Amino acid sequence: MDLASLSHEFDKKKRECRVVVETPKGRRNKFDYDPKVEAFTLGGLLPEGLSFPFDFGFVPSTVAADGDPLDAMILMDEPAHVGCVLTVRLIGVIEAQQTDGNKTVENDRLVSVAMHSYSHEDLQSIGDLNQSLLDQVEQFFISYNKSRGKKFKVTGVHGPARAVKRVQQAIDARKNSG
Repeated sequence: MDLASLSHEFDKKKRECRVVVETPKGRRNKFDYDPKVEAFTLGGLLPEGLSFPFDFGFVPSTVAADGDPLDAMILMDEPAHVGCVLTVRLIGVIEAQQTDGNKTVENDRLVSVAMHSYSHEDLQSIGDLNQSLLDQVEQFFISYNKSRGKKFKVTGVHGPARAVKRVQQAIDARKNSG
C-alpha cells in the first residue's frame, strides 16, 4: 500500500488529520517514505549528539510547496515506530524557507499532538508550548539542515488556524497535481 496516498482523514472543525511517522523521536537515522517501492528508506544520519526531538512524519495525500507531502512534528508521550499511522490534532505551524544551493523553497512544519497523548492532551495552540522548547525545536531544524548542507530559516510561527489553512492548501495542491 502506498502510504503517501492514504486518506488524510482531515477534519477542519476538530483540526484533526492523519500523519505517517517517518522518523521516531530520539533517532539519529532519518527515514524517508519512498512511494515507488512502498517502503521506508534511510535518508541520512544526523551528526553525533543530534537526534529528532519529537516524532516526525507527513500528512498523506498532500503536496506542500517543496513538492513533498506536508511535514508534521508529533508531540506524544512515547516514540512511535517508523510507518505508524496516527491521528493528530493540529496546534500550529512553523513556517520556514529552506535553501539548497541557489534554490529556496517554503518548507513548513506542522506542529501537532497525537490524539493518544496524556502529557500533551491539554495543548490547543502552539502558544501553549514552553517558549524555550519551541526555540529548541527551531534550532534543531536549523542544525539538522546545516548538517545536510542546507539553510533553514524560520519565517513565522502561527497557531492552529494557520495550520488548518496549510493542510487545506496541501490537500488542494495534491488534487490539482494528479
